[in-house]
Amino acid sequence: MSKVTLLIVAFSLTFLAACTPAASQHSAQPQNLPLLDIWSGDYPVTALGQLPAGQQESSIGYIGDAATFAGIWKSYMPAEPLPEIDFAENLVIFSRNVDFYNRTNILKVVLDTDGVVEVLAMQTLSARPIKDKVAMAMAVIPRAGIIRLKTGENSSIPVE
Repeated sequence: MSKVTLLIVAFSLTFLAACTPAASQHSAQPQNLPLLDIWSGDYPVTALGQLPAGQQESSIGYIGDAATFAGIWKSYMPAEPLPEIDFAENLVIFSRNVDFYNRTNILKVVLDTDGVVEVLAMQTLSARPIKDKVAMAMAVIPRAGIIRLKTGENSSIPVE
């Protein structure tokens, strides 16, 4: 092998090795995010205005700051002490009733390769109308890598 051919092969291998991490990042698989803490209970209809703007009508949403969470928690679990959450590292996601009153639990949270989080929640089935309360579940998840939160079949919101 000539020196020129050897140099081209060495350069090509070096270039491919340098590109490997970037290629493997694009082929990453969706990942299940850990549920660092989780709660389930009733939330008063009169307090729905405390949910973040743009998420007050949605069944799925998130809380990204301590002040908003403190106000919501006071209505959600008034007898319980406010949990300490590092909002620089974590988010609180919620799933709640919008049509009928049904108990709800967050089972799984999946982060896809585009940074979109999907919340998988389970609800009991009833036809009890929503009157003075909705059932709501909340969970703390790591914030890293999250760009958007899927709020419906074809809708999502940016996570700030």
